[in-house]
Amino acid sequence: MVNKNNFDYDYIIIGSGFGGSVSALRLSEKGYKVLVIEKGKRFSKNDFPKSNWNVKKWLWIPALKFFGIFKITFYRHVGILSGVGVGGGSLVYANTLPVPKKEFFTAKSWSHLADWENELKPFYDTAKKMLGVTKNPRMEIGDKILKQISGDLKIENQFELTDVAVYFGETDKASPDPYFNGMGPERSGCNFCGGCMVGCRYNAKNTLDKNYLYLAERLGAEILPEHKVITVNTINDDGGEGGYKITCHSSTKFFKNKKIFSAKCIVFSGGVLGTVPLLLKLKNTTLKKLSDKAGCRIRTNSESLLGVTSTTEDYVFSDGIAISSILHTDKYSHLEPVRYPSGSGFWRLQVLPMVQGKNIFIRLKKIFGEMITHPIKNGRLYFVKDWAKKTQILLFMRTIDSTLKFEKGIFRMKSKLEDGTAPTAFIPESQSLAKRFAAIVNGTPGALLNETLLGIPTTAHILGGAVMGKDSADGVIDKDNKVFGYENMYVCDGSMISANPGVNPSLTITAITERAMSKIPNKSSL
Repeated sequence: MVNKNNFDYDYIIIGSGFGGSVSALRLSEKGYKVLVIEKGKRFSKNDFPKSNWNVKKWLWIPALKFFGIFKITFYRHVGILSGVGVGGGSLVYANTLPVPKKEFFTAKSWSHLADWENELKPFYDTAKKMLGVTKNPRMEIGDKILKQISGDLKIENQFELTDVAVYFGETDKASPDPYFNGMGPERSGCNFCGGCMVGCRYNAKNTLDKNYLYLAERLGAEILPEHKVITVNTINDDGGEGGYKITCHSSTKFFKNKKIFSAKCIVFSGGVLGTVPLLLKLKNTTLKKLSDKAGCRIRTNSESLLGVTSTTEDYVFSDGIAISSILHTDKYSHLEPVRYPSGSGFWRLQVLPMVQGKNIFIRLKKIFGEMITHPIKNGRLYFVKDWAKKTQILLFMRTIDSTLKFEKGIFRMKSKLEDGTAPTAFIPESQSLAKRFAAIVNGTPGALLNETLLGIPTTAHILGGAVMGKDSADGVIDKDNKVFGYENMYVCDGSMISANPGVNPSLTITAITERAMSKIPNKSSL
C-alpha cells in the first residue's frame, strides 16, 4: 500500500521526445517532482556517428547491441523511421518546424472539440520561441533547382525556405546561450555540413536536450535513460485516484534489473511506437478501462521518399541543413529536398530504380528491364563514389485523410487498413517531380527497396493511435489530453495527433503539449 502523500514522484513521464520534454519542463516549473524514463541513451555531440555507415552508433537495434539514435520499423502497410535517445526524435529529425495549414485545424476528426487554430496559436508562438525557430538563411543547389521547378510549374510564390530549429551563430566557437537569458547551454553555429539526421556533432541543432530538457533538469527533473517501461498499475483502486506504480527495466543490458516507481500522475510520451503498444498491452492486463479506440486512427503524412543521383561534377547535394526549402505543389501537397552529410551513403543499399506497377511481378520485370536497357544510368545508384554528396533525396507529403489501425500481435503490433485508401508508395505526382529534377541535373531517380518491391511507403511522421474524442467511444483522450477512464493520466506525443497535418508534426506536438500542460495547476495551489 502506498500513501497518497508518499509517492516517489508527482509525475512520471514515459518518453523524452517533444511531448515528454515539454511536460518535464512545465511540470517542474509548477513545482512538481518529475521523473522522465527514456529507453534510449543520453548522447553528447561527440557520441554521434560521423556518417550513417557507422550503423552501431546510428541505428537502434538492441538485439545486435546497436544503441544509436535511429530506428527503422516495418509493418504490413508502412515502414516507420523514428528517433531514440534522450531528446527523442529531435536527435534525428530534419529540424523543420512548420505550422500546418488551416485544413488541419478544421478537419472533421477533431474540429468538433475546439477552435483549434485560435486555441493553439499562442502555444505555437511559445513552441517556436523555445525551439529557437528561425528561417534557413542559405540556398543550396537542391533549393535552387526546386525553385526553378516552381517557375516551370508557374507556382513561384509557393516556394520558400524552411523554418528550422538551428542556431546560425558563429561556427567553431562556443557562444553563451542565445535563447534563455544565459540559463541554457553554450552553443556553436551551424556549419551547413548536412549532418542533422545522423546527429549534430557541432552543437548547432536545437535538440530538446538543449532547451526543454536542459531547463527541466535545472529545476530538478530527473531523467532515467536506457530504461523501458513494461507495465503500469493503479494503486488501491481501478481509476487511478490512488496513483500509479510503474515498472521498467534496462533497455541496453542483458540483465534487465527491474525498477519500480510510484507516482500520483503519469504522462505517456513515447511516440506512436512507444505509447501505442504499451497502451494496447495495458488494456489487456492492468488498465482494462482504456478506450477501445487505442490503436485506432493511425495516420501518416502520405509520404513518398525518392532520390535523384547525378554524376555531374558541379552538383553537391550534401551541403546545407537537412531540409532547407519547401515547395507547396498544391493545396494538399508539398515537396522538400532532404540531405545527408558527405560520406553517409548507407541508403544506397536500399535503393532500386524508380518504377511502378500493380504488383511485385510487374515491378520486378520493369526493374530488370531498366537495368538491362540503361546499365550505366542505373549503375549510378550504386557505384557513384559519394552517394550522399551526389544524391538529392526528395520528400513528398500530402494531406490525405486515410487511417490505419494497430492491434496487439503475438510478438509486436500489427497494422491493418481502418478507413480510406491504404498508404501507397506510388504517387504519380511525386514521381513526376522526381523526373523533372533528374532531367535538370542529368540524374537517375531511385526509390527505396521496400517501396519499389513491396509497395510499402516509408514515413518519418507516424501519428495517432491515442487520439482525442468527446468521450471514450470517440477517442482515447479528451481535448485536454486526459485519458478517458483514469485520473491523472495524460498522453502527450505524436499518438495524440487527431488529423493529418501534412507537414512535419514536431512543432504541433510541442504546441498541443504546451496547451495541455497549461491546464494543470501549480502544485502549491492544490
